[in-house]
Amino acid sequence: MGATEGISQHQSTWSPYDNNGGTCVAIAGANYCVIAADTRMSTGYSILTRDYSKICQLADKCVLASSGFQADVKALQKNLSARHLIYQHQHNKQMSCPAMAQLLSNTLYYKRFFPYYAFNVLGGLDSEGKGCVFTYDAVGSYERVGYGSQGTGSTLMMPVLDNQLKSPSPLLLPAKDATTLLSESEAVDLVKDIFASATERDIYTVWPPSCIHIFFNFCMYQTRRDYEATI
Repeated sequence: MGATEGISQHQSTWSPYDNNGGTCVAIAGANYCVIAADTRMSTGYSILTRDYSKICQLADKCVLASSGFQADVKALQKNLSARHLIYQHQHNKQMSCPAMAQLLSNTLYYKRFFPYYAFNVLGGLDSEGKGCVFTYDAVGSYERVGYGSQGTGSTLMMPVLDNQLKSPSPLLLPAKDATTLLSESEAVDLVKDIFASATERDIYTVWPPSCIHIFFNFCMYQTRRDYEATI
């Protein structure tokens, strides 16, 4: 009798999900977009690896940064990459960032009854060359914003971003442009500062972020830990 009770108690606490921690952030400007994420992957109080990138480039002008359960994140990235490949064969062109944002929303909503435990920030450039950031919940509800953050450190980063960037409310009519007035270098410096601050207060977020992807004037380049010595 005691063994049966022990089995049922163990089954009641089992979950198919885990939260591997980490934080992602993105900032959109008039002609650039900055996307960054850290490299630590954890479970509970254990560190699984210190060198795991949470950023995936889906198209030439589109990057996905994801926090949450990294097995689901990897499955989601493979799904989107396959759908994008089909799109390229059918249309003979790359998918735009707003189109990828809609595809990601549809993919997450399709799985809403057993959702991907992934919290996403999608960033890049739109067809006009303007920076765009899309932030999501786990079941596909999304919004185009001037900046966004997801992950265990997002509650520490968003107040700083709200204070520094002061994005207009989406409820204002007529709608106002949400992109920040900061220059690209200032936005990168802001990302470094908020990651350094969040690292002090969140055990799942680590300095420095794995790499900072920067879209600027229709081009993309990235930095990887070459700024570590600047702090």
